[in-house]
Order: sequence, then C-alpha cells, then structure tokens
Amino acid sequence: MIQKVEVLRPKGGETEKITINLGPVDLGQIDLLVEEGFYSNRTDLIRTAIRNQLATHSQVVSETVTRRALVLGMQHFSKADLEAARAAGERFDIQVLGLASIAADVSAELALDTIASIVVLGAFHASPAVKAALAGRIA
Repeated sequence: MIQKVEVLRPKGGETEKITINLGPVDLGQIDLLVEEGFYSNRTDLIRTAIRNQLATHSQVVSETVTRRALVLGMQHFSKADLEAARAAGERFDIQVLGLASIAADVSAELALDTIASIVVLGAFHASPAVKAALAGRIA
C-alpha cells in the first residue's frame, strides 16, 4: 500500500489558526517587547515561545511518536490509495502528529469502507461529507 508521508514545517499559508486567552499583564508585557523591537508582532513572540517549548520537550515528543506509532509530519490519502486498500480488503488506522488529509474526490462511502479509525494531533483535512461520515471514528 502506498502512503505518502512527508515531514514538514509549515510555510506561510500552511498554518492552522489557534486562539489563546491571556491576562492583561501578560499581554502588556508582550506588547512592550514588540514595541522595544524584540519581536515584529505578538504572533512572532508567541510562535517563538511555542517553538522554544517544543524544542525543550523534543525528546519526549520523539519517544511518544515512536511508542504510539504516530506518523510525524503529513500523511495524505488519495482516492487511488483508498481504492487499492478496498480492493485488498484492508483498512487504515490513521495516526498522525501533524497533518492528515484525505483527497477531495474521496467519497464518504469509500472513506467508511477503508478507514477504521483516525487519531490526529494537529490538523485533519477532508471534505465535509467525509468528516461527517467518519465522525464516529475520529478520536
């Protein structure tokens, strides 16, 4: 079975948006550092802080990825991949730390026939119909 796996670091348009709540003192300190030129904007400081924490915990992440048999990076399933799995009588247990995606031309029926479970720590991209069909299999 062919599975495309890519280890990647998001580029400009390849990011997911998150929302955080901060107290006014923390936010003020961030604004002060931006004003003083340490960071170009709030997002720059927050992204840098997150990357520093991820680097600090990289060994734990690496060990956990191995222990839990997660794909690290991006895993994409095309219509051809899933049709081949269905023909072989196989089903996927998708486990990804990063981005898992299912091609837009995959039908809900094909996804149900070939995907047993989905665990994604990060982002999962699929058509609304496929997401709805697999809702009970997404952890």
